Amino acid sequence: MAFNLQTFITRTITAAVFVVVLLTCICWNFYSFSALFFIVSIWGLHEFYQISLKLKAKPLVFSGTLLAAFAYIHVYLSLSGQEFAKWSDVFLYVAIFIGSLVFIQALFQNKENPIQNLAFTFFGIVYAVLPFLMLLKTTFLNSQHEFSFHAVLGMIMLIWANDASAYIVGSFIGKHKMYERISPGKTWEGTIGAAILTMGCAAPIHNWFPEISLIQWASIALIVSVFGTIGDLIESMLKRQAGIKDSGKIMPGHGGILDRFDSLIFVAPIVYAFLSLILNP
Repeated sequence: MAFNLQTFITRTITAAVFVVVLLTCICWNFYSFSALFFIVSIWGLHEFYQISLKLKAKPLVFSGTLLAAFAYIHVYLSLSGQEFAKWSDVFLYVAIFIGSLVFIQALFQNKENPIQNLAFTFFGIVYAVLPFLMLLKTTFLNSQHEFSFHAVLGMIMLIWANDASAYIVGSFIGKHKMYERISPGKTWEGTIGAAILTMGCAAPIHNWFPEISLIQWASIALIVSVFGTIGDLIESMLKRQAGIKDSGKIMPGHGGILDRFDSLIFVAPIVYAFLSLILNP
């Protein structure tokens, strides 16, 4: 493929803006962190529902989005302090009520395959929203039970390291295709090499964020390598079946939200479960 200067410039500018916005919102405070991933999750859900239409499903877009928003705000308020506890409960009850209405709506709508439509409605929330709820909860997994972005930022840095390492190692020595039908460019050499290099990155990240031990960071690096790769393959499978190249066009040169966060979507819940067991046994 010939080098295209305009495409390179577009991708570079988009990537730079993305990194600056991401790091600023993550590191500033809990409110900016929550607002960022609220937008990411709702937009990701929108992309998933658009993909669902290409898969001949008709998800209940408005109801599903409303349910996701109320669920997200419930978790946000539950972490914001005791004074917000009653409002957190209100949003939880409303979310449950909306979830019930989704079934009723599917029952009385005159559409084919109502069960399939319901399945895509709820699966979209599980796929595109639930992982980011786990990210919110991860920020309070510390001995003080106060907001700390360290675990999430370290996790994202390891994902970046894994993606970059897989590309570089695969480009130089990759010969054996990992899953050619789904992702032709992914090789076993690149994946294994990336896992080794990503685990090596655990040491400097531990130096920056020592409240999580080196062995714990190494374990998170292994989780990132395994489940980040699975997340990438799952999204590739989804797009391939839908016959599309990118999940969206919100990021010129880089696709959509699901394209940028496909690894984090699978990594976040596993890391949350791991840290919950280790840090709060």
